Amino acid sequence: MRDVPTPADGAPILVVDDDPKILQLVRMYLEREGFSVITAADGMAAVAAIRERAPRLMVLDLMLPTLDGFAVLRAARADSDLPVLMLSARGSTADRVSGIASGADDYLPKPFSPAELVVRVKALLRRSVTRDTASAALLELGDIVIDRDRHEVRRGPDRVDLSESELNLLVALVKASGRIVTREALLDSLYGKGESEVLDRTIDVYIRRLRDKLGDDPESPRYIATVRGAGYRALLGR
Repeated sequence: MRDVPTPADGAPILVVDDDPKILQLVRMYLEREGFSVITAADGMAAVAAIRERAPRLMVLDLMLPTLDGFAVLRAARADSDLPVLMLSARGSTADRVSGIASGADDYLPKPFSPAELVVRVKALLRRSVTRDTASAALLELGDIVIDRDRHEVRRGPDRVDLSESELNLLVALVKASGRIVTREALLDSLYGKGESEVLDRTIDVYIRRLRDKLGDDPESPRYIATVRGAGYRALLGR
């Protein structure tokens, strides 16, 4: 697996939190690993930083002044596929699922281990780096064409904007060539093997988001079928 390039090779990491101690702590741990870091203490400043600095990844607190984390996430998703690690003091299963359903790529409850945060940041960056390393640049699913070199998905003439996680999930399903892919295997494709803190239900949320963007009806699917008790499979050749 390729190493994760540091932002010295590109854009910085944006850390958004209204607690200056958390900003300082996260900055210290990320910079210790060789990453460049910019920070924002409220939602409006975060949106401005996204537009002006084009970060490669955002660590985003949910509870913020001026604009909350969900509003910042919507603004980021309006014109980019910026990977987002969401932070929140609300760590229940429902809150985690809500964060993922809103478009975050990963979710870390507070209080958190700074070392774990760094691991998750690297995992998100690795996923964005390695999405193009498979043998074929183009994949097809019915009238959907996936161009991993350009990180572009089209359904007929229309572009479908997917996040990194959604794209990786779609690629994993299509590469399975119509075979059933278990939730565990899909989790591995997103987070790597041995990630015990991620819930199986997270995959169901991603699938729902993916279906919504592809215009796929789960009751009469054209692209992704649910195999109850087993997982999901791509409906190739349709």
